[in-house]
Amino acid sequence: MAVTVAFVNLSTSTSVTIFNNNQNGMPLPFTSPPNSLCILRLSAIGDICHTLPVVRTIQQAWPQTRLTWIIGKSEYSLLEGIPDIEFIVFDKSHGLSAYREVRRQLRSRRFDALLHMQMSLRSSLLSLLVNTPIKLGFDRARAGDLQWLFTNHKIAAQQRQHVLDSLFGFSQALGINQRLLRWDIPVPSQDRQKAEQLANPAQPYLVISPSSSKPYRNWHIEGYAQLADYAASHYGLHVYITGGNTELEQKLAREICSRTSNDQITSLIGKTSLKQLLVVLENAIAVISPDSGPAHMATTVGTPVIGLYACTNAERARPYTSAEWTINHYPEAVENKYHKTVAELPWGIRVRDSGTMDRITVEEVKSTLDNLIQTTGKITNKRSQP
Repeated sequence: MAVTVAFVNLSTSTSVTIFNNNQNGMPLPFTSPPNSLCILRLSAIGDICHTLPVVRTIQQAWPQTRLTWIIGKSEYSLLEGIPDIEFIVFDKSHGLSAYREVRRQLRSRRFDALLHMQMSLRSSLLSLLVNTPIKLGFDRARAGDLQWLFTNHKIAAQQRQHVLDSLFGFSQALGINQRLLRWDIPVPSQDRQKAEQLANPAQPYLVISPSSSKPYRNWHIEGYAQLADYAASHYGLHVYITGGNTELEQKLAREICSRTSNDQITSLIGKTSLKQLLVVLENAIAVISPDSGPAHMATTVGTPVIGLYACTNAERARPYTSAEWTINHYPEAVENKYHKTVAELPWGIRVRDSGTMDRITVEEVKSTLDNLIQTTGKITNKRSQP
């Protein structure tokens, strides 16, 4: 089947024929390592963290294969410096000129396959600039935002997977069956030094990353403040509030700090780059966060995450290696709203109603922190309960 769509090609209107066919083109899986692959995953930070182990798996299986990754600007600032990957940076703030720049860098180049790993119209338009006989995307059932129109091969259909597991469908479609859960994001020494000046690793500390990109996912300010007080008074921990430099995040940090009763809390909002934030997360005994990019960044450096979930499906989007620390009120939230169980609803459905995150109680987060500290043995100077 062929579908023709109108595409404004960098200021010149043209028609592009997009083939939707699982069988045409070169066969998958590859019987020998390809010479080159193009990876298309622009955003967001959490999903970039989910994508990286797939790329690392391909690198290990096929070390001679040249890898080119088309990636968003801020996401590149986290992954910059990874050896043996060519990054082509797409800066969406530049509008049509961003597409022109990608086209310039891809001109006269041909890849053995494109791994179209993002479901968005922006990424699908970029896929048209990649010269390759194989454009591998999600299966029809999962290929949102019409991604299926832009690919001629599909990964195997799967149901009810974690996002990271679903992305491994791409390496499996290539014929690579092993999975390498490895990130190894490089951090320049100057960024590590700056981060450790901001958050001294010699003093055990807890990180609270309170803000998600979607405000409805955020827990309440009073809860974060009580957790900060508890960590400081009960365990002698310093507490760092981390996040980006938006007005909303700055306000959130100010309000949390203003409601605490100790001087062991410091806001690092807007004071770190993504590389520096990665170091702050790496040196923490734990991170407390709703569904957010920093929660998944912490996973990449082996820091346990107490994930706070009620609006989004924790089984689909929780910090991948922190299942035992995830607080999950999603099942009762969806049942309350839709009067159906999780099993009866679409896997990615969300609950955006105000107050949904209030299902999570301060006491259960405290209890989870207690269990984490006892299990990991990261600190030994537990104080008496005030």
